[in-house]
Amino acid sequence: MRPARSTASRVFLALIAAAVVIGILVAVFLVVDAQRATHAEAERVTAATAVTLASSPLVIGTLRDEDRDDATRMLEPYALEVIAGADLGFVTIMTTDGIRITHPDPAQIGAHYLGTIPSRPAPFTEVFTGTLGPSVRTIVPVRTDDGEVIGWVSAGVTIESISETLVRRLPLSIGITVGLVGLGVLGAVVARRITRRIAGDLPPGQVRDAVASYESLRTLGDALRAQTHEHGNRMHTAVALIELGRSGEAIEILTETSRQSQSLVDQVTARRAGDPAVGALLLGKASQAKERGIDWRVSIDPETPKSPLTAVESVAVLGNLIDNAMDAASLADDRWVGVTLETSAAGGIVLEVSDSGPGVAPELCERIFTQGFSTKPAGAQGRGVGLALVQSVVLGAGGTVEVSSDPTTFRVVLPPPRGATKQ
Repeated sequence: MRPARSTASRVFLALIAAAVVIGILVAVFLVVDAQRATHAEAERVTAATAVTLASSPLVIGTLRDEDRDDATRMLEPYALEVIAGADLGFVTIMTTDGIRITHPDPAQIGAHYLGTIPSRPAPFTEVFTGTLGPSVRTIVPVRTDDGEVIGWVSAGVTIESISETLVRRLPLSIGITVGLVGLGVLGAVVARRITRRIAGDLPPGQVRDAVASYESLRTLGDALRAQTHEHGNRMHTAVALIELGRSGEAIEILTETSRQSQSLVDQVTARRAGDPAVGALLLGKASQAKERGIDWRVSIDPETPKSPLTAVESVAVLGNLIDNAMDAASLADDRWVGVTLETSAAGGIVLEVSDSGPGVAPELCERIFTQGFSTKPAGAQGRGVGLALVQSVVLGAGGTVEVSSDPTTFRVVLPPPRGATKQ
């Protein structure tokens, strides 16, 4: 069986993949933007050149004379000089009906202009395939001082030259992309080292199990310490009463302690598929609730099936939900926490932990399960881990967890254990 990748390796691969995807997207954006910018630049250059030539006194004066041969002899050298100076593909000066007077290819002079001649005399830019191939071209009317149209000027840049300009810009785009990917790889290496320092070579599942184990030991330890503390206080009180000769009161205190504990023990042990660790947790949390002045309410259906969670996971889930409920109930005047364990309609388990606290704001109902999020101030043990861990464990077992209000209730539904069937 192939060993699972460690958490550090998965973080590294995820960040590498993200860096590559971002790099590709940036490269595509830069190329598309460069293409758009180059095309727009071609439109600006052709429009500016055509407008300038159309207003040139030389062009206007030559076309007004209406002598084509003389116009070609005068304007062809001028047009070629403009083409070379502005790095254009062509400049065509023509008559009103589109007969070329100038052209880079002398053989095309006297032929009809290939392109759109606007029906209304106004500048017009288009992409058209002419004798030099596809090009971006702008055609502008040549007018006399009194507004009469006496010819047209068209300036164009071939798509091939636009592509060459784009290719010249590609190294910059590639350099930026490589730089971004390189930074992403560097970040991935740093993230892998940090993750490995924290989680070692453990795969994600084992990291979660380790966190669950820690949370289980913490919450179970707190509960058992509270129970030991409460029993110690009662024993000290009983011993003091006996020493004072008030044995009846001492017996009453010890009897009440036994009765309260036995009631919860009876509920826990009555469950046929009960978990001793969960039972110990509930007994300890009962003492913890009493210490904090919280009314402790527990209802356990003895027919509740065996949990699909391990003992560590069960204690982590239940312990974190109860801890949060106690913290919330402590803020209320009427302090109580309720725990219900029963069989679901599908033969699984329904666990509900309710409290009399102020509740969870509707806009936070989803965020409270996010790693690192908490409405409580950070303490020595940190915050924002419990509910995220609860959700991770429950979802990993194929269950669901949700929160409702009035009263605040966290409801966990777990599927039946594997191999179990609904009775």
